[in-house]
Amino acid sequence: MAKKRYGVALAVAFLAIMVHVSVSVPFIMLHGIAAECSDGKEANFTQLLSNLSGSPGFCLEVGNGERDSWFMPLTKQAEIACQKVKQMKELRQGYNIVGRSQGNLVARGLIEFCDGGPLVYNYISLAGPHAGISSVPMCGSGLLCEIADELIKSDIYSDFIQDHLAPSGYLKIPTDMTKYLESSKYLPKLNNEIPNQRNSTYKDRFTSLHNLILVKFEDDKVIVPQESSWFGYYPDGEFKPLLSPQQTKLYTEDWIGLKTLDVAGKVKFVSVAGEHIKMANLDVVKYVVPYLQNQPSSEQALNRKTKEPLRP
Repeated sequence: MAKKRYGVALAVAFLAIMVHVSVSVPFIMLHGIAAECSDGKEANFTQLLSNLSGSPGFCLEVGNGERDSWFMPLTKQAEIACQKVKQMKELRQGYNIVGRSQGNLVARGLIEFCDGGPLVYNYISLAGPHAGISSVPMCGSGLLCEIADELIKSDIYSDFIQDHLAPSGYLKIPTDMTKYLESSKYLPKLNNEIPNQRNSTYKDRFTSLHNLILVKFEDDKVIVPQESSWFGYYPDGEFKPLLSPQQTKLYTEDWIGLKTLDVAGKVKFVSVAGEHIKMANLDVVKYVVPYLQNQPSSEQALNRKTKEPLRP
């Protein structure tokens, strides 16, 4: 009798494990500029998140990694990422996203632009330039940086630069807003900034998120201004004062649904100590891991079905 009970208990435990594995929500990680998934730093971070959360994680590479992170336009990067997530059987029931730096703009492209893609539940943004940057990110030395520097010296809003330098897609000069709205090929569309061209589907998809975690790094000198990681930015035509996210037109007029999410209590504005994307493990455990441990409920599955018409 004891052996029989032990056998039943073991079977139940095994079934529970199998059920947990089958319904756990996986996540993808999107790295920033001048990085690639084959880097030990990116691979280790993905593995750390997976180990801490118990959820399967994948570093999603776009193109050939470091070179394309600089020179492939973000529109193309988002298209490639969209095709990849649609081909990953692990993501078919929905997934979470962790974005690092520029990778956050690819992440938002997945959420807003990816027709027919699986639903994104939670999105954790680490140092994302969501409202744009007023200067191109520091590169350093080497051939790639020399090429980037030469391109930067040219007209940042020209077709050639927009098509050959990824950061040009989110460089936003407050004193040159007319040219930015007319010629920048990525961020104005992503943020629904262009009057008379705002797409309600992008807003609907963004507001379908269950949680949006926006992490700003207090010593960040790459994202300028730092508040862009929270959607804060300068007013049109001026470099001051620096506006909080709630003071921007993007928020007050709810162009992409940030206000809708915030009012619903689904946005967390987080500030952590550290330089650009250098996050202490304790902060990772506190602010990232909890949002990688969700499991899809029947209600979430129903929500996914109701959202599917938006993704033909």
